[in-house]
Amino acid sequence: MSRRVCITGAGGLIGSHLVRAVPRDWTVQTVNQAGFSALLQNHPPDLLIHCAALSKSPACERQPELARKVNVELTEKLCDFARDISLIFFSTDLVFDGTKGNYSEADAINPLTVYGRTKAEAERIVLANPRHTVIRLSLNAGISPTGDRGFNEEIHNAWRRGETLNLFTDEFRNPISSVVTARAVWELAQRGATGLFHLGGAEKLSRWEIGQLLAQRWKDVQPRMNPGSVRDYKGPTRSPDASMNCAKVQKLLSFPLPRFSEWLRVNANEPI
Repeated sequence: MSRRVCITGAGGLIGSHLVRAVPRDWTVQTVNQAGFSALLQNHPPDLLIHCAALSKSPACERQPELARKVNVELTEKLCDFARDISLIFFSTDLVFDGTKGNYSEADAINPLTVYGRTKAEAERIVLANPRHTVIRLSLNAGISPTGDRGFNEEIHNAWRRGETLNLFTDEFRNPISSVVTARAVWELAQRGATGLFHLGGAEKLSRWEIGQLLAQRWKDVQPRMNPGSVRDYKGPTRSPDASMNCAKVQKLLSFPLPRFSEWLRVNANEPI
């Protein structure tokens, strides 16, 4: 019998890739926010995957009340509706302050931004239910329905506009393709895994290194970028090294999490 999954934020980067990669024994239900209450109360799915979020850090800084409403209050409401079913919630590596890097699930969190703080608060709500799962993600690359949700799309769009990007040489993350993320999430769902997991690429890269990799890939733009330092950034405090240790989730997956540079090489003909 087919199992039913409801995905919030199915029009975003991660949500859209989850829909595309849904296993044959699952049926996807997508519904707008207004319809969630009726759906979860009257026809509860077997799994709720909560992707919807206010995920752009500058937007969260400008509108902290909206960020809390979307990232915390909506999550709390969905957790209440889904108290008796499985739920997967996506958090971020930016719950860490970036002072040491290679963070494991056991490390203490210390978010520096509105976005990080709202995700940290939502994590506590989700993990209060042993049926529920939190997956902390790093930078995800991919083609989104709106063309502006992946970090690669942001860079590509800026270069198309003729902008010169200031890319930090001393800010590190674990970039990963959203195709790989979706595959890993479905494997965790199939296994019924619960609790807290880190999910990112097997390679720590700086923003500058990521820019160089992408510049080699695109022939339709003139890449313009300068190396910079996070120490000179004038905006909200940033986490210099939010890289994550993904050994826990790797033990549950049927495939090795790839290095982002290697994924780009192997999938050289795939759009990104």
